[in-house]
Amino acid sequence: MANTLSQAQASQPASVYSRGMLLPLVLAQFICSYAATNMNVAISDIANDLGTTVGGVQATITLFTLTMAALMIPGSKLTDIWGRKFCLTLGLGIYAAGALLAAIAPSIAILTIGYSLLEGIGTALLIPPVYILATIFFSDIKTRARAFGAINAAAGIGAATGPLIGGLITTATSWRVSFVVQALVVVGIIFLSRRIVDPGLQNAKPKFDMLGAVLSAAGLVFIVVGILQAGTYGWVTAKQDFAIGGTVVIPQGGISPVWLFVLIGALFLAWFFWHIQSRERAGKDPLLSIRMFQNRVSNLGLVTQNIQWLFLMGLSFVVSVFLQTVLGYSAIQTGLLLTPATVGILISSMAAGRMAQRRSQAVLIRAGFIVTLSGVVIMLIMATGASSVLALVPGMFLVGLGTGIMLTSSVNIVQSSFPEKDQGEISGLSRSVSNLGSSLGVAIAGTVIVADLQSANAAYALALVVLLVFGVIGLAAALLLPSTPVSDVAEPSPSPSPA
Repeated sequence: MANTLSQAQASQPASVYSRGMLLPLVLAQFICSYAATNMNVAISDIANDLGTTVGGVQATITLFTLTMAALMIPGSKLTDIWGRKFCLTLGLGIYAAGALLAAIAPSIAILTIGYSLLEGIGTALLIPPVYILATIFFSDIKTRARAFGAINAAAGIGAATGPLIGGLITTATSWRVSFVVQALVVVGIIFLSRRIVDPGLQNAKPKFDMLGAVLSAAGLVFIVVGILQAGTYGWVTAKQDFAIGGTVVIPQGGISPVWLFVLIGALFLAWFFWHIQSRERAGKDPLLSIRMFQNRVSNLGLVTQNIQWLFLMGLSFVVSVFLQTVLGYSAIQTGLLLTPATVGILISSMAAGRMAQRRSQAVLIRAGFIVTLSGVVIMLIMATGASSVLALVPGMFLVGLGTGIMLTSSVNIVQSSFPEKDQGEISGLSRSVSNLGSSLGVAIAGTVIVADLQSANAAYALALVVLLVFGVIGLAAALLLPSTPVSDVAEPSPSPSPA
């Protein structure tokens, strides 16, 4: 009897898969990634409609991905406490509410609440379950590579098609309709996810570490918000007085307040690491186990993940700003010129499963970085010449192709470095690091071009150089990854059967 029950339970993942369990997970990742880039092509429209500036829209976009980065680890922990399917559904509901609020926003402040905060909170709750459920139901490395391939293809394609779809909607109707469309898609995902079976945790539910959540979020927020200050105050010395409550903290000519914010953020993160280590030693549940940072392969994989999204989001924002504010292109024209990246991601993502079976994850990540860097080099060469904007096409295509090659491999390396019992924590950390990369991409590269729009091509080229430097760092991390065959990557323990 027990053996019969065990065999029936073991067959459950395949049954769930055949019923389309993966589809709502893929769509959930797609819509969240789409939301991160669809506003890029509507920067001018939003700024004019809401009476704000390009920098104001940049801050709103950055805060969206920052909210996800700051809350993804707490959201992952709540997934273990409240249940994966419950958090998926709750996150989708909050996301839909935020999208509807953003659609009717009368000001940049309300748009920030609906888009940056509510959609960001919803995403932080729904994304960890996407990766945890995929990891649980696809326990061997090859089928998981295909599942992650589909999910990460959705992430890359969502981010890449955001400008095109957003441009079409903005040009045909209004940027507000794009948020309505998001809400409708989310309602469809909720309907499709009703048949997902959550196996649940087999061990006792962890306690929520509120102090750890506050410390980690505060650290990330101060660092990213600090970088955004560079647009106003400069990177090295303050271009104007920095005052708090009417009191000048840093006078003009002093060190830029960017580094004050970054220092405060670093101190919060140091406090966070000390806190979780102390809590773990005391036998209490930390927000994130310190062992999540003690796996060398996973750490290198996290670095590559962070830089991949920094690259993709930063480039999308920089090119969008350049085309709209410098060259005066419309939303649809901007979206069309970003389409080659979408095509590149689609081609390489579709082949991700086959490539994962033939090449090691490390080799794929290295190849992805090399192709991506080649694309940016081509764009940089074209930017310094007198060629037309169509010269963007080959470079954008290579960036998309390279990004699609490595996205799945980085996630697979990180997730597969830990057993099933750690999937909640590593999933939250992985998504947090990726979204932090998105925030940093828009904050750093975006600030470079927004701070000096008058210099047109020079600011654009400098932003590309900045992205190129980060890409080289990502390649260096990829070169340090062990070239282990896929089958040798540590697999999680067998997933628990549905209750």
